[in-house]
Amino acid sequence: MGKYFGTDGFRGEAGKNLTADHAYKIGRFLGWYYNTLRTAQGEQEPARIVIGKDTRRSGYMFEYSLVAGLTASGADAYLLHVTTTPSVAYIARVDGFDCGIMISASHNPYYDNGIKLMDAKGEKMAEETLLLIEDFLDDKLHLFGQDWHELPFAEREKIGCTVDYESGRNRYMGYLISLAIYSFKGKKVGLDCANGSSWSIAPKIFEALGAETYVLNAKPNGLNINRDAGSTHIEGLQKFVVENGLDVGFAYDGDADRCLCVDEKGNVITGDHILYIYGRYMKERGKLMTNTVVTTVMSNFGLYKAFDEIGIDYAKTAVGDKYVYEYMTQNGCRIGGEQSGHIIFSKYAGTGDGILTSLKMMEVMLARKVPMSKLAEPLTIYPQVLTNVHVTDKRAAQDDEAVRAAVDEVAEALGDSGRILLRESGTEPVVRVMVEAQDHETCQRYVDQVVDVIKARGYCD
Repeated sequence: MGKYFGTDGFRGEAGKNLTADHAYKIGRFLGWYYNTLRTAQGEQEPARIVIGKDTRRSGYMFEYSLVAGLTASGADAYLLHVTTTPSVAYIARVDGFDCGIMISASHNPYYDNGIKLMDAKGEKMAEETLLLIEDFLDDKLHLFGQDWHELPFAEREKIGCTVDYESGRNRYMGYLISLAIYSFKGKKVGLDCANGSSWSIAPKIFEALGAETYVLNAKPNGLNINRDAGSTHIEGLQKFVVENGLDVGFAYDGDADRCLCVDEKGNVITGDHILYIYGRYMKERGKLMTNTVVTTVMSNFGLYKAFDEIGIDYAKTAVGDKYVYEYMTQNGCRIGGEQSGHIIFSKYAGTGDGILTSLKMMEVMLARKVPMSKLAEPLTIYPQVLTNVHVTDKRAAQDDEAVRAAVDEVAEALGDSGRILLRESGTEPVVRVMVEAQDHETCQRYVDQVVDVIKARGYCD
């Protein structure tokens, strides 16, 4: 991770540590960089860059700043307007764009925003390109054999233009509809759109497929994205599904790259449940390539127990969809994801797609002709206790012999009835101690045991 760009783009509070000036400069760099690459390959046409945004008020500010930078550098900007992150990835890939930009801070509150960059394949932009952008922002760019303190402005007919590209968003919707192999007729479906990107897209797709669609949190005003809504506040949808006697509910986050479900009884179906349900469905049909589902180290112990019982292998990556996708592409895996509902179906998309996930869950329900609760039944989610310990040196604390011994002691005591995980935060001076076991008291006891050793070794402030 760089100074500005983390695993999910350049994110910060709009107008404070992510400003219109940042967006303008990012646009200036991308327009110039891709035009330079095109010229070197003997191409005459200007660079083409597609942009989407979620419903945050600050999205306008960043969209127009990016457009100003891109066109000033001679690139053409194609605007999808309010749309989902996976739709930008899809259009970047199928319509031959040099790159894609999504303006969103995902599940964060409205006052945050972010700039996510994707390459021509619709995948996360290469680290080396992001580092070049950071160098430009910090006025230390050295590229193509020289230092660049200023980038040349396009002139005359070389100045870029803006294209309204709403048709791209409609084509993405058509693509998702085309993936459904069953009619949803007769099914009552609840959709919580988090007052975000999916607010007009998801209901149209479900209605086109014949579902009786019940929609909540689909009235964005620029300030209410994710507010007591969507996949991070799923309790509203749980209540709604039960009160309205719905067959299933789906909750998206602000940019709709995540999806969590609610079964007909009002129970939450997490990302781990989704991996189990769809992984099993794939295996039963001989479609689970390499017989492996890719998870992160934060997936629940119960998921691994359930996979063991039905003979499915699993991989564990670092936390972050980026690492999940990297493993999937390197090892030919077809499904992977996170507890949070960030699920990647690599046959159809190179990024998590909440609406696609909900369509795939509908497919399993309809193919198996059983309710969602029945599909999730074989998976027992183990209780979990996670404690964040503020430390002076997270690497030293994690590597300390006495701490390691305490962790090993707990692991041995748990055996195959639970697990312990000690890992450092990527962004804070924090070590996380997590235990999963058959009851909450056991989890708490073992977490406290390890935390006490960390404190006794003098790593806490």
